[in-house]
Amino acid sequence: MSDTTRGTTGGPGDGTRAVRAGLPEPVKHEPTLPGPVFAAHFHLPGDPTGPYTYGRDENPTWTLLERAIGELEAPGQDDVEALVFASGMAAISAVLFSQLSTGDAVVLPDDGYQALPLARAQLEAYGIEVRTAPTGGDAQMEVLDGAKLLWIETPSNPGLDVCDVRRLADAAHARGALVAVDNTLATPLGQRPLELGADFAVASGTKQLTGHGDVLLGYVTGRDAEAMAAVRRWRKIVGAIPGPMEAWLAHRSIATLQLRVDRQNATALTLAEALRERPEVTGLRYPGLPDDPSHKIASQQMRRYGCVVSFTLPSRARADRFLDALRLVDEATSFGGVRSTAERRGRWGGDAVPEGFVRFSVGAEDPEDLVADVLRALDETAD
Repeated sequence: MSDTTRGTTGGPGDGTRAVRAGLPEPVKHEPTLPGPVFAAHFHLPGDPTGPYTYGRDENPTWTLLERAIGELEAPGQDDVEALVFASGMAAISAVLFSQLSTGDAVVLPDDGYQALPLARAQLEAYGIEVRTAPTGGDAQMEVLDGAKLLWIETPSNPGLDVCDVRRLADAAHARGALVAVDNTLATPLGQRPLELGADFAVASGTKQLTGHGDVLLGYVTGRDAEAMAAVRRWRKIVGAIPGPMEAWLAHRSIATLQLRVDRQNATALTLAEALRERPEVTGLRYPGLPDDPSHKIASQQMRRYGCVVSFTLPSRARADRFLDALRLVDEATSFGGVRSTAERRGRWGGDAVPEGFVRFSVGAEDPEDLVADVLRALDETAD
C-alpha cells in the first residue's frame, strides 16, 4: 500500500529503514555489515566491565540485529530495547515465564499458535491461572479482571482473526495488567504493537522477518527497562540464545523485508480475490479483503495485511489432493518464506479447524503464475 511506507515519525520510508537498519557507523576498509562473531568468551582483563564478557550474555552480532529490530518495531524511539532468542517459542516463553509467578493469572487466546497449549500446561504446572478467549470481537476483554498479563495474537494463526490492540491494551492497563502482542504474522512493517500501547512486541523471526525458511529466531521488544531486564535474565538462565550465524543471516535478510512483504502481501490479496470466486472454497479469510470480518479493525491498526490466506475445502481428502496437485507451492509448515507453502492444518491435531482447512503462505513468485497454479490444482482435484 503506497500510503503506508512512511513511518509515523516522519523519518525514512520502510524500504530505506529496512536496508540500513542496525548497520554500524562506516569505518574505512571495514564491511558495511560485519560478519558473524563466533566467540564463547572475550578478552577480559581486570574487572568484568563493558558490553562483551561471555557468549551466553552478549554477542556483537546480536547487538547489530537487535538494533535493527528495534528500529523496525519502534522507529525513532531510543527507549525501546530488543532481545533476540533461539526461536519464536523461546521469545514467547521468555516473556511468559519472566513476568508470571505462582498465583498470577494470564489471559491467552484460545485460537492462537499451536504451541501455546504446551506453554499453558507448563504455566498451570507452576500454579499460574490460565484464562482463554477468542481473538475476534476483543473477547479477551471479558476475562481480564485480576490478570497479570494479557497475551494477544493478531492476526491469529491460523484463523486470521484480528482484535483491537489499543482497546485491549487500554483495558488491560486500567486493570494493572501487562500486554504482550505476538507480531509474527504482521511483521513490524505491517503493525507496530508498541505504538498501539503494548508493553511487549514478540515475534518469530523464523517467518517473514527472515523470509527464507533457513533460520530459527525469535525476538522480544519492549520499553519498560525493569520488565525487559527480567526477559534478559530469563534468556541468560535458560541459555535460549541464537547462534551468531543465524543472527547474521537474519540481519542480512532484513534488508529485503520491505521488498518481500510488499510483493507477498499484494499477491496474497490477488489470490484471496481469486479464491473468493470458487464455489468449493468456504471460510476464506484474509484481513486485506474489504468484506473480511476483520478488515475494519485491521485497516485501522495495520499498515499491511500479511502474506497468509486461509480457507476450507469440502473434505480432508479434497484438501490433500489439492495440496498434492500444486506445482509452485511446497507442502510444508511455517509461513512467510519467498517460496509459497501450504498445508492442511488439521494434520497436526492442535488447531480447532475443519479437516479441509488450508493455511496458505504466499511467496514471491509471479502473481499470475501462482494464482494459475492454485486454480489449476482446484480444477484438477474437483470431486
